This record gives sequence, C-alpha cells and structure tokens, in this order.
Amino acid sequence: MDYSHINGASQHGFGRIVSYLLGWSYFLAWSVSFYPQAILNWRRKSVQGLSMDYLHLNVLGFLSYSIFNVAFFFSSEIQEEYKRRNNGQENLVRANDVFFAVHALIIATFTLIQTQIYKRDEDQRVSRSTFSFILVFIVATILSTIGIGLGIWPMQHMHWIDLLYFFSHIKMIVSFLKYLPQAFINYKAKSTAGWSIHNILLDLTGGVLSIAQLVLDTYLSGDWSGISGNPVKFGLGFLSIAFDLLFITQHYILYRDRTDIYATGKNDDDAAEEGYPYINHVNNSSRVKGAEERDSLLINSSSNRKYDGTRRPNDLEA
Repeated sequence: MDYSHINGASQHGFGRIVSYLLGWSYFLAWSVSFYPQAILNWRRKSVQGLSMDYLHLNVLGFLSYSIFNVAFFFSSEIQEEYKRRNNGQENLVRANDVFFAVHALIIATFTLIQTQIYKRDEDQRVSRSTFSFILVFIVATILSTIGIGLGIWPMQHMHWIDLLYFFSHIKMIVSFLKYLPQAFINYKAKSTAGWSIHNILLDLTGGVLSIAQLVLDTYLSGDWSGISGNPVKFGLGFLSIAFDLLFITQHYILYRDRTDIYATGKNDDDAAEEGYPYINHVNNSSRVKGAEERDSLLINSSSNRKYDGTRRPNDLEA
C-alpha cells in the first residue's frame, strides 16, 4: 500500500503549524519592538536624538501597510481579483499580518504624538523633502481613488487591487527612506543616544521570522509567485534586517559611548534618578571630591588645636 500521500499530508499539516507559529512570533517581536522607543521617550521626557522624518514616514508607511493588509484579508473582491491574476492561488496575507500592521500604526502614531509633548531641539523638525513626499502621496492617493472609482483616463482599466499595490510600494519606499535620517543623526552625533537599541534587536528578530513564514507559505502552496504577490512583506523583512544590522554596528561597534549627550543640561539630581551615566559620573565625582575636602579641613583643624592641661587629652579646643 502506498502511504506517500499520507506522509505528504502529514508534512503539509506540520508545515502549516510551523507557519502559524512563525507568523505570530514575528507579530510578537515586531509589535513589542515599538514599545522600547516610546518608553525611552517617556523616561527621558525628551525626543532629542530622534529623527522627525523617521517618525512621520513611519506613520505613513504603516498606514499604507494597514490598508493593504486589511483589504487583502477582508475584501472578497480583492481576493477574487488576486486569484484571477495568480492562476487561482490564494493570497498569503494572514491574520497576524493584519494585526501587526494596525497595531504598528497605532503605536507609531502614539510615538509621533510624544514629539508634541516632550522636549526636543529647536531645529528638530520634518525636512522639506519628507514633507513634500507625504504631500505627493496624499495627492496621488486622492487622484488614484477618484480615477479608479469613476473610470477616468488613464485609470479606466485599473482595479482597486492596483491601488493596493501602490500602497504596498509606498510602504517599501518608506521603509527604505525612513531609516536614513536616523542613521545620519547617529553618524553626526557619533552616538546612538535617544535611539532605542532594543527596538532594533526586536525588529531584526521580526524581520527574520517574517521572511521565514513567507518563504514557508510559498513552498507549501507550491507557487513561488506568492512572494511576488506580496512584495511588501518580503521587502519589509529584507529592509528591516539590512538597516537593523547597520544600527547594531553603530551602537555596539562604532559609537559605544553610552553617554546621553542630550541630558547634560539637566538638573543633576533629576538626571541621576533617570539613569544618565554621564550625569551620574559627574555627581559621584563631585561627592567624592567634596568628601575629600571635608576630611582635609577636619585634619587641618585638628592639627591646629592645643591641649590646655586641665582637660582630658582627647578634649581639644581651638
């Protein structure tokens, strides 16, 4: 009796379980990766050292990614159009993709709001190029939506799925652009102060797991066009890994000094409580120096005292 089909089904089922675990693991790693930066901003009561371009582009990117994933996962029209274009294959957007994108959008927006609450430098603002990029995106989205909806030339032959692919490409572009300003800020300051390395380590983990799930799902479906059908997931994972390695190199190799260069203007006691190493070092040095000066004064004072002969030897007076 031929049991090969049973073994194949068993392996396929096991593969689905692994894919499920990979998907929710990357969701957890990538989702948690947003919190260290928000917590660091809250602890420092400052967003100094953080790129405003990065924060704005991050919101734009995850807005695009959320629209893409939500539509692919919930819209039957989009799902059918995808099948027509991909030989009847199902798209590979999973529930964890949807939850991750929406959650990321919420936390990225919250982090952006922090810049309006906490201390920042006077010149810490969105660059003209980033502002122009966001403006072009908004205008292009509005015109594309109107063109596809009303069938206006040159979009009369386009479908809503094409607009979603536009969003996916925007996410890809943003994922590349958003890290560049932060990497440059770290380079100029020769420091990664204000930029959470825990965010990067978790982001790297999520990127590896995300690509692993996509490749496994593509293998199980027997159709490698699944990667080209969801380029944003593959590209997002790849770009995350590349830039994470750059930031890890900056933090652990190039700029290993952990001094928070933006905290030197703080009140010493407040800074010490918040854990700034440079301020703590200054405080400790000052305390040691002060103690040494007091000891010196006591010794000098004692040496100038005299014994009057009527008191005990250890009773001295000036």
